[in-house]
Order: sequence, then structure tokens, then C-alpha cells
Amino acid sequence: MRLLYLGDVVGRAGRAAITGRLSDLRARLKVDFVILNAENATSGIGVSVDHAKALLEAGADVLTLGDHAFDQRDMLAGIEREPRILRPMNFSKAAPGVGARVYDAPGGRKVLVAQVLGQVFMKRPFDDPFSAVETVLKQHPLGGLVQASLLDIHCEATSEKMAMGHFCDGRASAVIGSHTHVPTADAMLLPKGTAYLTDAGMCGDYNSVIGMDKDEPLRRFVTGMGRGRFQPAMGEASLCGALVETDDRTGLAKSITPVRDGGQVPQTG
Repeated sequence: MRLLYLGDVVGRAGRAAITGRLSDLRARLKVDFVILNAENATSGIGVSVDHAKALLEAGADVLTLGDHAFDQRDMLAGIEREPRILRPMNFSKAAPGVGARVYDAPGGRKVLVAQVLGQVFMKRPFDDPFSAVETVLKQHPLGGLVQASLLDIHCEATSEKMAMGHFCDGRASAVIGSHTHVPTADAMLLPKGTAYLTDAGMCGDYNSVIGMDKDEPLRRFVTGMGRGRFQPAMGEASLCGALVETDDRTGLAKSITPVRDGGQVPQTG
């Protein structure tokens, strides 16, 4: 199976790139299933129900969220109505929605998609991500009822993401990091067959400060004072992520290839 994961969609530029180019990218890469992180899609903070619907209609099979999962208040109810949207499984026991679900893929195959938040350097404490992932992986072993599984680990620390990759090695098809908006150069197959990437990057304008218009972040760094809210940058967006090919029999990864399409980010390959 060919799984495409795309990193955090940032603002209108990111949404426009998805709605305008995902269908072509999906066909060009012969993708079976698309996972898209959408937690910055609306004004750079959270995703509204309408914007989530547009991203799904553009060709995403599943949307994952993150620490801004419910910053757009209509998502509190919207996530209950739309099973193709996942919030982090360790967000809060009282949060609506779920953090892991099995989805149908072409050819009668099944894909487990899960998301978890890290704890290191995050603004508030979340439940232990490792025990949450352990429970889900035990319930959905590769080679059983699912032909592939992908975990989106949404956190700041590269060390925590790497630790999660090794924790899942041989038990998940892929572990891919999100949240920091900068694509890393360490796409690899781990020793037991799990594809890994520390951060997929973002779907947004890279002529920016992690997707935000440069003026306000620069002012705060230089002067220590803010004048206004961060606003998403509006230039042409790059679509960044990874393409993972899996073995339907074992569920393990055969390859992982960085995907960087358009905009400011240098192409690979």
C-alpha cells in the first residue's frame, strides 16, 4: 500500500495548495491513502468544520489535529460528526472524538491511523504518549486485521519523536512527526521495518517564520515586544510530507520517500 502523509496545513495558503494540488499529487504518486495534519489550517490555529470539510473533499482520507485541536470552537461538535478527523489520543479523557481509528483502503484493505501528543517542551502536560500508543498497537497488530498503520507524533522534541519511532519499530508501518513545521532530512527504515521521519514539515508558505508572516515574529525576537497577532504568510505554499510504501502481508514498510512539492522548499531526489 502507498500511504501519503502531509504535514501541518498552515492558513489559507496551505489550504489553497491542498485544494488545488492534492488530487494531482495523489494521482502522480499513485497513492492509496492520504493522511493530512490540519491543526493550523484556519488562521494558523486549529481548523474549522468548513475548512476540514474542504480538505477532505480535496482528497484527504483522514485529518489529524494536535495541541490546537479545539481552538476553533465548532470542532468540539464537528469531530463527533466526522469520523475522518482524529484528535491526539492523549489530549484529555474528557475531549470529544478519538485519537485512533481503522479506515477502509482500496482493495478491501484496512489502515490504522493514530495520533499522539508529546510531553517535552509542550505548553501543558498531556498524558503519557507511550502507554497510549502501546494500548493501540496491541489492539491492532500488523499482519492481523490491519494491513498498515501510521502514527502521527505531534511534539516539539526531536528526541521524543525518535524515541517513539524506536518504541514502535516492527509494530507500526510508519511513525512520522509533526508540529515544528520544518521538514527534517532523516527519512529512514528502522531496523525492524518501521518507516520513520522526525518531522514532515508543513503545507504552507516557507517564505515565513514557520508559516507565519515574518514581521510580527521578527519584531518579537528583536524587541521582546509584540504589536499584534501572528498571521499566516500568504505566498505560494509547499506541500511537504512523506510517501510510505508498505508490504500488505506483513504491514511493514518497504520504503519512505520525502515529498516536497512547489513553493520555497528545495526539491529532493
